Parts: sequence; C-alpha cells; structure tokens
Amino acid sequence: MPASSPTHSSTKSAPTTTESNNAPASRWLVIGGGVMGLQVATDLRDRGQNVTIAEAAPTMGGLTSAWNLGDVIWDRFYHVTLMSDTKIRDVLKRLGLESKMKWVETKTGFYAGGRLLSMSNTSEFLKFPPLTLIEKLRLGGTIFYASKIRNWRRLEKLTVEKWLRRWSGRGVFEKIWQPLLQAKLGEAYKQTSAAFIWAHTARMYKARRSGMKTEMFGYVPGGYAQILESWVGWLTGRDVTMKTGSPVKNVAPLDSGELLVEFADGHSEVYDNVVSTIASPFIAQSCDALTQTEKDQHSNIRYLGVVCASMLMDKPISQYYVTNITDTWVPLTAVIEMSTIVDPESELDGKHLVYLPKYLPDDHVGLNESDDDYREKCLSTLEKMYDHFSRDQVIEFKIARAKYVAALSTVDYSTRLPPIVTSVPGFYALNSAHIVKGNLNVNETITLGEEKLADEVWPDYQQRVALGQVATNATSRDEELVSSS
Repeated sequence: MPASSPTHSSTKSAPTTTESNNAPASRWLVIGGGVMGLQVATDLRDRGQNVTIAEAAPTMGGLTSAWNLGDVIWDRFYHVTLMSDTKIRDVLKRLGLESKMKWVETKTGFYAGGRLLSMSNTSEFLKFPPLTLIEKLRLGGTIFYASKIRNWRRLEKLTVEKWLRRWSGRGVFEKIWQPLLQAKLGEAYKQTSAAFIWAHTARMYKARRSGMKTEMFGYVPGGYAQILESWVGWLTGRDVTMKTGSPVKNVAPLDSGELLVEFADGHSEVYDNVVSTIASPFIAQSCDALTQTEKDQHSNIRYLGVVCASMLMDKPISQYYVTNITDTWVPLTAVIEMSTIVDPESELDGKHLVYLPKYLPDDHVGLNESDDDYREKCLSTLEKMYDHFSRDQVIEFKIARAKYVAALSTVDYSTRLPPIVTSVPGFYALNSAHIVKGNLNVNETITLGEEKLADEVWPDYQQRVALGQVATNATSRDEELVSSS
C-alpha cells in the first residue's frame, strides 16, 4: 500500500510476520526504478514486505528503458542476454518471457589498420593479420588463463596494463589491448585494475558454447520495453506501489526509528526502511545524516558515462554484432549492429538498428557535446570506415546520454567502497558501484541486488526488528512528526 503523507493522520496496523523470513512486514521505499531497484523490490515483496518504488524519470527502467525511433520502439542503450546469464533468465522465466527468447549466433569484427576484419572463430583468430603467430598464441593464452582465475582480489591489486603486458606481451598490448582500453576508458585505463579485463573476458568466454567457436546472444521480442512492462505489471499486481517522476530530495531519520523522505516536489512520506539504488554521487547528496566519511566514499567513486547514438537505417552496415576498434583516430568505442541479433522484419519494421557509443569519464566535456556535433562526428567517421555507407541510408538518428553508467574498477577498488548498511538505521545504499567481481550488465546487476539484499540488507533489518528498532505502531511516528513540524 502507498505510504501516507505526513500532512495527514493515518493508522499503522500491527506488523504481520512472514513464516519463511521471520520478520514483520513493514514499509520499504526503493529509490531508483532501474533493474537494481526492480530486483530489490521483487525480493522484498517475496519476503512479504510493503514496497514502494520511487523513480525520478517518467518511466521505470533506468539504463534499460526504451524509446521511439520513428515507428520503432527499442532500447535507448544496447543490451543482449548471454546463454550464461542465468539470473536475468530466471527473472524472465518468472515473467513468462524466457521461453519466448530468440537466440542468435553472432560474429565479431575488428577495425584495425583501416580495414574491417573478422574474428568470429578459431580459424579467423589464427589468420588475424595485425598479430604474429606468437602474439596470437599469447593473446589466446591470456584469454584462456583469465577465464580460469578465481582469485579476483589478487588481480584488483594490479593495474590492467601491468597484468596484460605481463601475460600478452608488449606487441599484443600495444596493437590490441591498449587501443581497446583507451576506446572504452580513455586515459582512465591507467588507473584501472586487472580485475576489469578479467571480469569482461570471463563473461564473454562463457558466452561461447565451445571454447572460442560460437557466440550465442539472445533477446526478448519487444526488447526491454516488453521486459519492463511485464516486470512492472508483475510487481503492481502484487501491491507494489510505483511512483514515477518522483526524485527524492532527502532522507532523514526520525526519533521513532522511521525515515522521513522528502521528494523534490515538496511533499514528504514516512517509511520504515529505504534502499537507495541510484548512483553514488546522488546518494551522497540525498541523505544528510550519513557520516562525512560515507559521503566522501560515495562522492569519490569515479564513473564512466556514455554518449550513445541510435541510428535506424534502410540497410545493414556490417555483418558483425560488435566491431571493436583499434585505430585510435576513430572517435567511437565500437560499432554495434543490433539488427544482426534482433530480427529486422518482426522487431524493427524492416529497418536496421546501429548503436554508436562513446564511453567517457564522468567529468569529460565530451558528455556535453551537442547532438549536432556528435551526429556529424558519427556520420563522417562511418563514411571513412565503410565505403558503402552514405547518409541517405539513415532514417532516424537519436542520441542518449548517461553521466553515471558504470563505476571505474580502479586498483584496490573494493577496499574503498561505501557500506551497504549505512550509519543511518534503516537506510541502505545498494547500487551497481558495489559490483566488484564483474562488469556492469543486467545479469550482474540482478545478481548483486539479490545477493546483497539476502546477505546484508535483510539480516540487518531482522536484527533491528529483534532489537525493537523498527517502529511497530503509528503513535511514535505521529508524535515525532508533530515535534519536528
């Protein structure tokens, strides 16, 4: 049920206990309606809790939200599911969508030395022109070795450059790894730990059904627009309250043990617990009661942002789902041809969808580049890369931006993370910045939300209940509101 505004009197019923979790049902607010927020809300509702989600944007979904490209509705940013992404597939199964997934074999390309090259199977890998045979063996050995490593903390103590130079050698690093790292991270790659490349390599290695032979990527018909509609509908049908267009301004503790949540429009509501899943810089600003150390920990996390164009075309641009770029003059991180996976006829109105992302540190001026300038940069670059490309093939071109996409995995990153269970009783800070054993993707986000709720948030809540720190009636709350008004 929706929490009542403090400007109106209300009666809070006695808590009920869920047998499977041995804790009373109380009022939870989840700040942020992205995948993390939806997963946390789902798990709390499974535990019999009364849950509200507050999302600042007009719709739920965060980085997975969709938009219109002419008559086509598809994801603002590119997403695919791997065969090994068991957590998102579990969610889809619960929503009745997993059986509808389409699985497609994909190809990988490289733009190197002014040429488009394929590296989609073992044969192509062995023929890859930029590398000598010894360099190919060292690159393959590095990828295989990384896929077997389990002690990620050891890698976190090394820079990615030091580790890759050691295992792949100077030639492979300078021809392949360094330009790819710079395309993805800019000069921030010099502070990035080896755990970054280990996590990325391990996930992609799992996508192969047999060694380095075949990649299988999947999608749900209708894209994330369909997934989000089903997920939000599932939660709403179980009495989870959805508040869109509702940014949170501040969360403040009350003497009763409850939390007073002030929204940007000026109204306030009271909850027993709040889980904030938004980016760390926003968490630092939204709870004044956090210690200065906690605020600094959140504020000091460096993020990657992205400028990403969605280009709808009347013909394909290449046969590769992803074209990695090692030529440093190209001002793009990669070229993503989504219509090599997504069926153009049934999903894209017979058109072809290409994403043109550029990842940049969150303080980079390029994140504020005008749409016209970024569009011209993209189109002029494609004209140089692809002889067959012309601008009259482009039907729609839209640009999405996000300042806080993924936290940078710097050396010893996990040792500087802010706590999930904060110094403010009942206020929990759980977001994608807490991913330390992987790279940001939907599956990893869902996994983190599920595990950290079970291992940290829920046990702390149960302990607070046992200690009598969770309010059990309306009296203390109403008295506190009167005294604070």
